Amino acid sequence: MYKLIAIDIDDTLITDEKQVTEGTKRALELAMAQGVHVTLATGRMYASARKIALQTGLNVPLITYQGSLIKNVMDGHVLLERSVPRDAALKLLQFCKDNQIHLQLYVEDELYAAEENEKLIGYCQLNNIDYKIEPDFDKLLEKPSTKMLMIDEPARLDAIAPQLKELLGTDVHITKSKPHFLEVTHHEGTKGFALRYLADHFGCTMEETIGIGDSWNDHDLVESAGLGVAMGNAVDSLKTIADYITVSNNEEGVRHVIEKFVLQPHHV
Repeated sequence: MYKLIAIDIDDTLITDEKQVTEGTKRALELAMAQGVHVTLATGRMYASARKIALQTGLNVPLITYQGSLIKNVMDGHVLLERSVPRDAALKLLQFCKDNQIHLQLYVEDELYAAEENEKLIGYCQLNNIDYKIEPDFDKLLEKPSTKMLMIDEPARLDAIAPQLKELLGTDVHITKSKPHFLEVTHHEGTKGFALRYLADHFGCTMEETIGIGDSWNDHDLVESAGLGVAMGNAVDSLKTIADYITVSNNEEGVRHVIEKFVLQPHHV
């Protein structure tokens, strides 16, 4: 019997039209009515994830910023918070300056960029969020940054990821959320770590958890969960490690998983 389901948002819970279908909402409601905890596990900032949670009626702690911030939907209570270690943050900032890479900081659940450009505007339209411009990132980094995100061509990001792993060391977690987005968080700022934290919080074992995702940043979520599920539209590397592959985000893959593994036993 599964007691906790963690679901990625983009290309997983929502369709390409950025909607949660009525069928998926109904499946989520039925699961919650059975006493199952349902949470979102996303790279998105909390403010953005909360909008989706409110659409689906979820009133739970949300896993946001890849796992760096776990925060309740309704009362805003913070259960877990991690930020990029200051030393690593300063090194990454200098690296991006030297290599002219677009970098975004997330401080106190606000998105900052040093200048307005197409990459920033496109990102914010995609995620339905606002941004602030602050040219002085050194000053910004006097406060903890929950996440640091680079936007560039996929091949360039793939080339610099190993360089950054060497430069920043084991204190950080580096992952891609989409081909053009490379993200840096605290080494415990991962979806898998957050899932283990919430399982403990809700008093269930990891065998009683389901993790559903589609992208590179879902690897440790899918590996950690008792039932790790890759979407039909997932990247190949995620499908390889998944326990189960469902249909795509446009075919209600999440609904299919809930009906097959969570609701079915109760209809037998």
